[in-house]
Amino acid sequence: MPRKQRNRKLESPPKLKGLKPIGIPMRNLKSVSLQYDEYEAIKLCDYDNKTHLEASEKLNVSRSTFTRIYENARKKIAKALVEIKPIIIEGGNVEFEKQWYRCNDCNDIYEEIDDENCPNCNSANNIENINENLKNWKE
Repeated sequence: MPRKQRNRKLESPPKLKGLKPIGIPMRNLKSVSLQYDEYEAIKLCDYDNKTHLEASEKLNVSRSTFTRIYENARKKIAKALVEIKPIIIEGGNVEFEKQWYRCNDCNDIYEEIDDENCPNCNSANNIENINENLKNWKE
């Protein structure tokens, strides 16, 4: 029996929920799900230029586990590009160091919430608690 996976530690969620091909309605497409830790693996290696060892330490996993996460992410992105599929970034076995919120009107993310209004666009009552959604995704 495989042992239970440890939560991967992320500083913050991605700023976007996903990407879609231009000019094709979403209803005609089946999406590819990229988990938060897979997104973070791509960001750490390909954007932040970290080695697999440095990135594995940031995610709180072994180097070999990090390499598996990174390879899975690359395969999913390649599949989405070649097969013209949208990428939805969601869920995974992760936890954030802080509470994070997203405004579903302007898509801005932030740590603190003073009231029910978005600090960026002042939209009312359309704030999502990303940490809570992650818990619901796991269940």
